[in-house]
Amino acid sequence: MTPATKLLKAKKIQFSIHEYEHDANAKSFGLEAAEKLGLDVTEVFKTLLVSDDKNFFVAILPVHHQLNLKKVAAAFSCKKLQMADPKDAERLTGYLVGGISPIGQKKKLKTVIDQSAQKLDYMYVSGGKRGLDIGLSPADLAQVLNASFAKIVDA
Repeated sequence: MTPATKLLKAKKIQFSIHEYEHDANAKSFGLEAAEKLGLDVTEVFKTLLVSDDKNFFVAILPVHHQLNLKKVAAAFSCKKLQMADPKDAERLTGYLVGGISPIGQKKKLKTVIDQSAQKLDYMYVSGGKRGLDIGLSPADLAQVLNASFAKIVDA
């Protein structure tokens, strides 16, 4: 059990758990998850933290895309955002990089999910450790995180 799975159980949100053997040499945690779980890359989402130097925000996007910092800044009504330092991301979320779940973070941060998730019945995000993904509906994820949907990637 991770903080993510505990929170989903407590909120009675339906989800599935998908475990795989994490390869320490994997270059992309998200692409590794999609490959090892036999999922399409459009269904597997990564969790990234961004900052404007004062505040931190969470962006959830498909693993095969790069975050567009201008688009995510607009989604949060910020002038400019940059990627958060990995140490800050770990401190704020309570999770290790490569296993940062958007669910059950130590500090509740404003969150946006790429709008492509809305086309899916089911999406997959980190369950809170490397080698563990959680599957759930995009609507349930948005509800539990009080998140909005916006276009935050190019394509």
